[in-house]
Amino acid sequence: MENDNRRIWVQRGVVVAIWVTAVVLWRNYQSTNDLSAAGTAQQFIDSVGNAWWGIFAFVGVYLARPIVLFPASVLTIVGGVLFGPFVGVIAVIMGANLSASLAFTIGRSLSAKIDDTDTLDTDQQSFIAHWSQRMRDNSFETVLLTRFLFLPYDLVNYAAGALRIKYVPFITATAIGSLPGTISFVLLGASLDRVDQGLEGLNPYALVAGVIVFVASLVVARTLKQRDKNLVAISITLPLEQETR
Repeated sequence: MENDNRRIWVQRGVVVAIWVTAVVLWRNYQSTNDLSAAGTAQQFIDSVGNAWWGIFAFVGVYLARPIVLFPASVLTIVGGVLFGPFVGVIAVIMGANLSASLAFTIGRSLSAKIDDTDTLDTDQQSFIAHWSQRMRDNSFETVLLTRFLFLPYDLVNYAAGALRIKYVPFITATAIGSLPGTISFVLLGASLDRVDQGLEGLNPYALVAGVIVFVASLVVARTLKQRDKNLVAISITLPLEQETR
């Protein structure tokens, strides 16, 4: 048991060391070259151009993105600039789901397995354990709601892994829930020539379409949130009714 614990901690130490090293090197590169997120994105666009291997490079960069914490929204816009509204959406979906899976795996490798709370008394259950169990029981709806609410993409990915949510509900909810944001930002990118010059030359139709998709996702999120509240209320009411019988 002691050897297993030591091996686990060594594994976590290695993961953290690689992660921190990657972030430091990336930040140093940006600082040395005086590059913002938009400037870095434009540099990538200029280097890829119309190359046939561009989509593979894009997916590869999107996969590595969560390690250096590069903004997902910026890279999604890049997908629209490089590949247009249709291929751009496909490229981003591939890259985003792969990057989400990577972040989920990293978060899971750094987490400690939470014991089954069913064997503990209520007073012994910590706040984290209680809500972790609740998220595992409602994995799909919880992750779907966070995607529709546009909560920080990487934070949700790492947290889902750390809380040991089941992978299939996580990635399914991510693929579905991220689609509105993906379409919105890819449409924005498809209407731009460059990402380092603000919204110059923005196509108003693309902007309107993006806003419509964005608002629709918020409406869906509100509906899911209200449904979740109702489920919680029912789960509390039923035991009380049974006790009074």
